[in-house]
Amino acid sequence: MNAVAPIALTGMNAAQHTLRSHAHNLANLGTEGFRRERVQQATLPGGGTGTSVVRLPVAGAAMAEDLVGQMQASHAFAANLAVFKTARQMSQTLLDLQA
Repeated sequence: MNAVAPIALTGMNAAQHTLRSHAHNLANLGTEGFRRERVQQATLPGGGTGTSVVRLPVAGAAMAEDLVGQMQASHAFAANLAVFKTARQMSQTLLDLQA
């Protein structure tokens, strides 16, 4: 149970990176020759997720994809935050039981 909070924290960080990347893409919709970026996620050996940002090989906008991506990242952040809060509550309950 000790690993739950750090794993949820890596999920929150991944969601933040994804949200930032989609915002960057939307902010540059009108930039000629702009190549969008995408966040790739990978499972870390000890649990959790790591991220890396890659540029797409072809220039072009995908406004709908970036808007939906922002919403998904927002929900992923909220879900990981709920896990983080629940782990904290469980730890507190265990401490209360031992007292």
